[in-house]
Amino acid sequence: MRQIVLDTETTGIDPRAGHRIIEIGCVEVVNRKLTGNHFHVYINPQREIEADAIEVHGITNEFLVDKPVFADVAADFIAFIQGAQLVIHNAPFDVGFMDHEFALHSATRSTKTAGICEVLDTLALARRMHPGQKNNLDALCKRYGIDNSHRELHGALLDAEILADVYLLMTGGQTKLNLLGQGAEGQSGESSGIRKVNRSANKLKVIYASADELAQHEARLDIVQNSDGQCLWRAGQSE
Repeated sequence: MRQIVLDTETTGIDPRAGHRIIEIGCVEVVNRKLTGNHFHVYINPQREIEADAIEVHGITNEFLVDKPVFADVAADFIAFIQGAQLVIHNAPFDVGFMDHEFALHSATRSTKTAGICEVLDTLALARRMHPGQKNNLDALCKRYGIDNSHRELHGALLDAEILADVYLLMTGGQTKLNLLGQGAEGQSGESSGIRKVNRSANKLKVIYASADELAQHEARLDIVQNSDGQCLWRAGQSE
């Protein structure tokens, strides 16, 4: 299974107010293993970034002046994520911005994130797993023992890498208990690997104590009883 762990940074919090994506960070996970492949780009939003947003991610208007606009990176971005399951923390936020960006450009106007990718929201997953607790990314890092001390500011690629670690730990338990596969054998015809032990074929041999060994045992109990007047073994036998 191919998954893309994704995060974005933006000029503000609401695309309906004209806010835009300024950074996209994605890391690839295939069959629950990080592949090392990633997609990362800074984007010129063609508008000012709100001061509150700069305090969160540290990306300035001056830094983005010479960066490509979304239309220039859209095709490569779609090619990277298409057909994968997107793993996003608070997915409605990022997906809302992605769909807004797609709608602004003629080449991607008919594109919707849900139409090219399945989306898994790790915030919703965390709330089901840890109801009533903080479930932001910092809280999850603490809960799962992930060192995010290097995360002084939000950054899309760094946050995607951290979220990948969090997601894999959150879902790291056994997800399927399929002991018999498809009946006695799986669809591939391979054995399930489970073998029953035939206990009747190997009955345990019982070895009884000899008369001499029993006599030595009683002699030892006499010593124990004479030393303190009690012998718990004999008391237990008489009950």
